[in-house]
Amino acid sequence: MTGWDIDATGVSGVLSKVGTAAEGMSKAGSAMQGDMESASFAAGKLDSQFGPYTPGLVGAALAQFAQHWNRDVLYIAKRTGNSVNGAAKATGAYVTGSLEQAANAQQEALKEPKIDMPGAGGSGHGTEGKGR
Repeated sequence: MTGWDIDATGVSGVLSKVGTAAEGMSKAGSAMQGDMESASFAAGKLDSQFGPYTPGLVGAALAQFAQHWNRDVLYIAKRTGNSVNGAAKATGAYVTGSLEQAANAQQEALKEPKIDMPGAGGSGHGTEGKGR
């Protein structure tokens, strides 16, 4: 730990830029979700004995695509948040002179995030079968 030499102002500037980029990614993810629903609806439907609306082939494919990538997108968001918060905590501890707290914050940020998908009944950290 004695080899640490952190430019706290530089870290703050980078974290600010990362926060702005992460906010943009969040907005894009939300917009994509709405756009996929609109695209699915616009692609038409198949008549079915099970109800008035069954997505057509394009809608079904879009739903499968979204379901497949949703876990990965949540993983990226969680990992980004953990990294930004860990860097901020480690830098804050470094500035106040607590190298042990800085090391602990750094180790905490490196941990694998756990993603709990709604209705999935379990937690994971990537697409099934693809460890991160």
